[in-house]
Amino acid sequence: MRKYNLLLIYHHSEEKIIMCHRVKEPYLGLINLPGGKIEEGESGIEAAYRELQEETNITSADVTLHRLMRFDYCLQECLLEVYLGKLKHEVTLVEEVHPLFWSDLSHDFFDSTIYAGEGNIGHLLFQADLVKESLFLE
Repeated sequence: MRKYNLLLIYHHSEEKIIMCHRVKEPYLGLINLPGGKIEEGESGIEAAYRELQEETNITSADVTLHRLMRFDYCLQECLLEVYLGKLKHEVTLVEEVHPLFWSDLSHDFFDSTIYAGEGNIGHLLFQADLVKESLFLE
């Protein structure tokens, strides 16, 4: 089974999130959340922190991640875990492959002509809104 993660990281102000411009398939040319593969023998949370550091240079000292949800695509034998976090302080984003930027939350994240995932980013943000207040009390 192939395993992947997506990382929904809020700025410490909670007014914007980290996004990337896809420069390769899948979703070439669209905007997505950072993330990557969960390697064999690696736990989901270990992979989430590793990918976050590789993709953005953000570490566990900068953010606490919480597993928000997981999607099990049975017929494609693919698992996708989604992690949620809020930065503890200002950081400098350092991109690995895909150009990174801060996106404010006023966009239509369901627009699949702009955003990867067939509307899933909008769904993830809706779900995050339901729980982030209780998670981000730290």
